[in-house]
Amino acid sequence: MESVDTNTATVKILVIDDERAIRKSLAFYFEDQGYQVLEAGDGKAGLELFASAEPQIVFTDLRMPFMDGFEFLRQAHQMRPEVPIVVVSGTGVVNDAVQAVKLGAWDYITKPVMDLAELDVVVRRALETVELRQEVSALRACMLDTALENESAFSAIITLDGRMRRIFHYLEAVAPSTQPVLVTGETGTGKELIARAVHVLSRRKGRFVAVNAGGVDDTVFSDTLFGHLRGAFTGAERYREGMIVQAEQGTLFLDEIGDLSSASQTKLLRLIQEREYFPLGSDMAQNTNCRIVAATNRDLPAMVAAGSFRQDIYYRLCAHHVHIPPLRERSGDIGLLLESFVSEAARELGRPVPSVPVELARYLETYPFPGNIRELKSMVFDAVAQNGRGMLSKETFLAKLGKAGICPPQPSAGPAPGLDDGEERLPTLKEAEQALIKKALERAGGNQGVAARYLGITRQGLNKILHREKIFQDAK
Repeated sequence: MESVDTNTATVKILVIDDERAIRKSLAFYFEDQGYQVLEAGDGKAGLELFASAEPQIVFTDLRMPFMDGFEFLRQAHQMRPEVPIVVVSGTGVVNDAVQAVKLGAWDYITKPVMDLAELDVVVRRALETVELRQEVSALRACMLDTALENESAFSAIITLDGRMRRIFHYLEAVAPSTQPVLVTGETGTGKELIARAVHVLSRRKGRFVAVNAGGVDDTVFSDTLFGHLRGAFTGAERYREGMIVQAEQGTLFLDEIGDLSSASQTKLLRLIQEREYFPLGSDMAQNTNCRIVAATNRDLPAMVAAGSFRQDIYYRLCAHHVHIPPLRERSGDIGLLLESFVSEAARELGRPVPSVPVELARYLETYPFPGNIRELKSMVFDAVAQNGRGMLSKETFLAKLGKAGICPPQPSAGPAPGLDDGEERLPTLKEAEQALIKKALERAGGNQGVAARYLGITRQGLNKILHREKIFQDAK
């Protein structure tokens, strides 16, 4: 994000601390860096400035008179949750840090601050994160040109993919129907999230009840789903209500229906076709009005052709059918999912949200993700758990890609302009330097930070070269 580097005078920082010496030292430092600085000696005065002056970032102590930093965090986060709030405190470090993060703190710095330059890094990283989120929101608004009637029903599904949006519109159209819905897709694509969205859209009065049909025999499946009478089998000492009763007037989600035994398929057919079932040990049919949503990662048409899945059940389940594309076919969602999972992992672990290397999503797009979204989420949670404060290390991800036999995109792959072996004349060092820098900027999409990493130099070093050679405009 280049914009945060160019005009610090437009950025307002609020510093809240009851110790005047600390407050002034922070204020003087930020003013020297060109920021506008607001000061408050306690949380109450800080909250008033926060509401009236609308700073872009806040640094606050925790132990203060009139209103402590915890209460300030609570109220400020409710007012403007998008504003990063950095806690600067030296008391009860671990417990205070965890509590502050739970209340919405973006980062935690301990007193005394030995290196004030660290604060400038924190500010720039926070502003870059805010800017990225604003860009994602703008992109989302731009791409979602066809509004859904009930956008909130799909709030748990993070996507900008056009096919997923078409699936959402289809589900809105079929939600009022009482016919079954079949959801197919690979493991980890989010089939249960789709089923829950169908339940919300249908506005049914009952509950959403999920039953996993995979890997169980007919007796266990029938007992779980339909229940049993007392004495129905050895050990059945009392009446048991099946889960289908819990789904009355709601939605019954049958996961992994491709793994059902032949006997269980017959019972499922009756349930779908006649809307009735028999508890184990009973010869009296029970009726149900629940909506059935089924899901599988199996190839049901192939199973029908092979005779391992009943054709009549398949066609009845296919009254409404959606297929969820795998993550490798919607790689444009990886950046969104990455940011969301990093935030979720940090929240669950009680840590500040680490910033994400801008090139990480590009690396991950080279990986096929056989476990799909579930695998990406596990990968992110593991990386955040291993990560210290600051930038999320991409090495954890690259190691896993390497074990899978995936080579991340190499920034230096292929000959750079002006370095072709077929040329009669070797380029001068100056020409080679310019060619490499232009190629790095091109591969980085104009992002100087990423280009500098490709070249193995600092961003400041790259900036000096660009200004010295006056090739920045050309490189754009």
